[in-house]
Amino acid sequence: MATLSSLRFHFSRHSSNRKTGDLPVSTSSAVTCPKTCPFYQGGGCYAANYPMRHHWDAVTRGERGEPLARFLANIAALPADQLWRHNQAGDLPHTAGRISRRFMRAIIAANRGRFGYTYTHHSLTVGENLQLLRQANRQGFTVNVSTESESAADAAIASGLPAVLTVPSGETRTTWQTAAGNRVLVCPAQRSDTKTCADCQLCHGQKRGRRVIIAFLAHGTAKRRAESALAAAT
Repeated sequence: MATLSSLRFHFSRHSSNRKTGDLPVSTSSAVTCPKTCPFYQGGGCYAANYPMRHHWDAVTRGERGEPLARFLANIAALPADQLWRHNQAGDLPHTAGRISRRFMRAIIAANRGRFGYTYTHHSLTVGENLQLLRQANRQGFTVNVSTESESAADAAIASGLPAVLTVPSGETRTTWQTAAGNRVLVCPAQRSDTKTCADCQLCHGQKRGRRVIIAFLAHGTAKRRAESALAAAT
């Protein structure tokens, strides 16, 4: 894993993504992604395909973005109570799957007074990952655990963390319950032509019930590969 000092983070004050809406968003170098992500080897990663791929590759090569200190300063300069999304592409910096404690403490501090949220495919059983993610969520930086099965989403919630779930593109239900009694709710922005993440805000964990799992329909040019990865995970 590259050192924190060598990583680049791209910060956009206004997202150009129609579904995200007018939110600040960031992108992290691809080396932050853990190999535990089922889309890492088998394909299906939305961000690894065009048009996002062009931008993500430039950040990974160091042609775009900024070092960590400047990135954190941009977050800290956001207005109070600003909702923003970390990692439209990328994950949390790590070494061999162990999330960086230094990074987590720094981004929690920079986010204080703001409503940052993100997603991670890092394993909860490696090192102190679980403790770091719990700390982030307690202190206002929401990290959703990305899952590909209802049982994994239930396990994340049982561990005290918010969960999201990728489901096949043909899923017709909008809400249902898991075996553990948690409620699954399909992303409202995906079900509406007008609603955006800026409107919805459910992925910021403070905005939804502790036992609500947000489901995302597989989408984008790689959705068939994503659905193959889903089938393998369930």
